[in-house]
Amino acid sequence: MANSVPSVSSTGSTVLGYPRIGPNRELKRAEEAFWAGRSDASALHEVAAGLRRDTWTTLRDAGLDQVPGNTFSFYDHILDTALAVGAVPERFAGISDPLERLFAMARGRTGAPACEMTKWFDTNYHYLVPEIGPDTRLAPGSRKAIEEFREALRSDVVTRPVLVGPVTLLLLSKPAEGAPEGFRPLDLLGPLVEVYRDLLAELADAGAEWVQLDEPAFAADRSEDEIAALRKAYDRLAAAPRRPKILVASYFGELGPALPVLASTAVEGLALDLVAGASDLDGIDGIEGIGGKLVLAGVVDGRNVWRTDLDAALVTASRLVGVAGRVEISTSCSLLHVPYDLSVETSLPGDVADMLAFARQKVDEVVLIGRALHEGRSAVAAEFDAAKTTRERVAAAARRNESVRARLAELGADHYRRGAGDVRAKVQREALGLPDVPTTTIGSFPQTAEIRKDRAAHRAGRIDAGEYTERMRREIARVVALQEEIGLDVLVHGEPERNDMVQYFAENLDGFATTELGWVQSYGSRCVRPPILHSDVSRRDGNPITVEWATYAQSLSEKPVKGMLTGPVTILAWSFVRDDQPLGDTARQVGLALRDEVVDLEAAGIRIIQVDEPALRELLPLHERDRPAYMDWAVDAFRMSTGGVVDGTQIHTHLCYSEFGEVVGAIDGLDADVTTVEAARSRMEVLADLGPGIPRGLGPGVYDVHSPEVPDTDELAGQLTAALRHIGSERLWANPDCGLKTRGEPETVEALTNLVAAARRVRAQTTG
Repeated sequence: MANSVPSVSSTGSTVLGYPRIGPNRELKRAEEAFWAGRSDASALHEVAAGLRRDTWTTLRDAGLDQVPGNTFSFYDHILDTALAVGAVPERFAGISDPLERLFAMARGRTGAPACEMTKWFDTNYHYLVPEIGPDTRLAPGSRKAIEEFREALRSDVVTRPVLVGPVTLLLLSKPAEGAPEGFRPLDLLGPLVEVYRDLLAELADAGAEWVQLDEPAFAADRSEDEIAALRKAYDRLAAAPRRPKILVASYFGELGPALPVLASTAVEGLALDLVAGASDLDGIDGIEGIGGKLVLAGVVDGRNVWRTDLDAALVTASRLVGVAGRVEISTSCSLLHVPYDLSVETSLPGDVADMLAFARQKVDEVVLIGRALHEGRSAVAAEFDAAKTTRERVAAAARRNESVRARLAELGADHYRRGAGDVRAKVQREALGLPDVPTTTIGSFPQTAEIRKDRAAHRAGRIDAGEYTERMRREIARVVALQEEIGLDVLVHGEPERNDMVQYFAENLDGFATTELGWVQSYGSRCVRPPILHSDVSRRDGNPITVEWATYAQSLSEKPVKGMLTGPVTILAWSFVRDDQPLGDTARQVGLALRDEVVDLEAAGIRIIQVDEPALRELLPLHERDRPAYMDWAVDAFRMSTGGVVDGTQIHTHLCYSEFGEVVGAIDGLDADVTTVEAARSRMEVLADLGPGIPRGLGPGVYDVHSPEVPDTDELAGQLTAALRHIGSERLWANPDCGLKTRGEPETVEALTNLVAAARRVRAQTTG
């Protein structure tokens, strides 16, 4: 071995990954300062090194048997892996500086659009989609994994480097532009595996004993050809003459038919998600090869924040004892998807806090269950018994609202239906008087530092409700006037009062709690604080949430101003949701609360109401067999929200960063009058997926708000013209692909001005 490796104790526990943005979003602040030119690369690298060191030492000192490494990222771990194997699109190949190249691929630059971004399986994390073609020159590239392993050694921590596995990397990739018809990234599996063999050899030379290769793509339905590719890849990797031991990890569901395939290879370890994929235990004792392997029992939920039922987890893990060669306890997936530490929260109600475990607490749970498995429950009886008492006390607390349940029970089918779509379209066209290809935005406008200070001052009690309302009204008036000046056809109030599209509603609904520092990375530097949905849901004291702001904005313009709501599925997807009742039941409760809001908006004179569902695809089950039931309750919850208005009220919805073809039936089932979708990064490819499935209005986002590049009028007109091949001008809308909250105002004004000019040009071409 090239390096001296410290000895490792054996406690029978590990985790598959850990949050990386920083407990106080240190990485976010450092990156955004770097992007804005307020700091240099050395300052950014210094912050990153500190975060990595703190993570490694925290996990080591918590008593884990192995600490995962290479889980830090400046933007996205899929992008990191693509860079590690040389999968760099040609438009970025000329950028020599590694950090500059990474951020260019993630965020775009002049003449080089960013890589497409989409959801990481059924989570709210977004990854950058690799682009691979027959001419992609796969070869060892970024040495990040090796460098970070050595960096950890200097902190006296032995890590288990983590990489996305080669088959999942290819299955999540898209054919590069210009690839011949029929080409699949999976066609390059052979060359890619050779690159991985080289990486494994370097890691072995650096002193790595284990490497973790993540293959979550196999928690979804896979073809025989894809299963065969998995076998081919791991037979070849296991045969490498110089390598660490290989742990293949899958998560977000059961491995199913991929499990015996992996067990039959010579890899030394497997990690199983026994929270979402407990069925993998059925018949596992009959799988050939499992008895010679280390198996990580993923019994601590890495995606939700509820305390683990320690005894139940121990029973589940014990089913592997005597079947696997060795059993260790782990999280079901990386802890990337939960906040850092519950102990820093000071405002959560005690009965809610007692339900919860964040990443740091989940590490302790993993260690505790590992000790119980290997030393016996009696060794940790006091901790197990105390946790059991807390769970029983929490379960006995009142979490029901009988009024909400009675209202839902009384609703009939008519509460989920509106009039015929063609009839509604005619009534709305006459009532609204909009031109062909009307222009609008998705909802939010740039939020200045002053707005954020005003919200913080109101929360802290430094300004009273009257002063706060006046400041928000001034901002709304300014944004409405700005939209009038730009020439948009349908306006928004800009949402200055909202910190986050889900948290804002959670703060105004009974049944939710919100955190102070419960940040979770969504993509890059973008972080969210998912609310905690712990009880039955209703509007707080029955009071409207958005009506005051929407009606004030509408009073300032003759043009229609949209009422803006977040839909029930998205509220669930971007919250941590109670696990004591079916998800569909909870969704309908949220839908009922939103229905009351929609009806109040209509009664107040709001003629267009947008109910956003960007997470509709996100919650889609990974297995086809489970999807019809999900789509039924997801559609029901949305139509519950919108089914109480008259034909002349136009309902919009918005979806983004998803493979829309997989949920096109559900999108149609929502029965919205206008659906806006993300389409800029995929350059309108999404419209082919939608096909004829959207018989009503459609707004394909033509402006990528997640890139700092401002599209010119010609580019936007080209995007709209491309959209006309799929939908007529009388149903086409022109809009950005998402909200504008995170953008700067000068670039926003320039982009929207170009958008209006492009729409007018296309409108003239289609009507002239």
